Amino acid sequence: MPLLVVGSIALDSVETPHGIVNDALGGAAVFFSYAASYFTPVRLVGVVGEDFPTAHREMLEGRKVDTSGLVVEKNGSTFRWRGKYTGDMSTAETLEVHLNVLGTFNPELSPHFADSPFVFLANGSPAMQRKVLSQTKKRQLVVADTMNFWIETQRDELNALLKEVDGLVINDGEARMLTDEINLVRAGRKVLELGPKFVIIKKGEHGAMFLSAEESFVMPAFPLADVVDPTGAGDSFAGGFMGYLASVGKSDLASLKTAMACGTVIASFNVEDFSLRRFQRTERDEVDRRLESYRNMMSF
Repeated sequence: MPLLVVGSIALDSVETPHGIVNDALGGAAVFFSYAASYFTPVRLVGVVGEDFPTAHREMLEGRKVDTSGLVVEKNGSTFRWRGKYTGDMSTAETLEVHLNVLGTFNPELSPHFADSPFVFLANGSPAMQRKVLSQTKKRQLVVADTMNFWIETQRDELNALLKEVDGLVINDGEARMLTDEINLVRAGRKVLELGPKFVIIKKGEHGAMFLSAEESFVMPAFPLADVVDPTGAGDSFAGGFMGYLASVGKSDLASLKTAMACGTVIASFNVEDFSLRRFQRTERDEVDRRLESYRNMMSF
């Protein structure tokens, strides 16, 4: 079933112990879309400037990503982020951020996009996320992402959003900030009290935790010897997760568990190279083989 994503599209400059890239394709909606496209067609809503390379758009369209919702602002510049990873690369140091056209983006869904049954609100202003949500007409499952900046600056809007979504994806630090709880289980339960039916707490190299009123479980990260660039790993996880759910058209507990595994495996490809490079040389059969290996690893 079609999957709608609304979020940032960026040109990233990233430095890690493995090298440097400049103006590489990135952004939450981009990583999400490519990851989800292994499972289902994707409808992308975002904004770029006239400096956005045509080749990037064509590459996404070649992955069953409908880019008719991609707005190109005349005389505008695409959102840019520059960051650096050191040590265990668990956290990026942001060196520069230029919102450019993203700073004034006011998304309007076409009637076609508004009918999407599966919706992912990638990291962005809760006010903008709520506006997008208000335009959807046939939503079956809505999941949102957020970050510390919005928790600090738009708490009221975020709390209102959480009452309207089915699921929330955040990292461990954000879960603690949102709930004032150190223990992640207690933090997750407090998030559920805010409205979502489930919450997924990402823990980086330690995997992810799922909590709902019915069940809680943890999925470990897929073991990798070499991590080149973690940028977009969380968005890729969300893309694999939502892409699988949209492909089966349901979100029962068994499907959610398999979706968590799909997200984990998809994210493991993303971190093996800069930008989308690893994805671009990864076919679905390789994803399936790694997923089977992950299933076997989890058996006992």
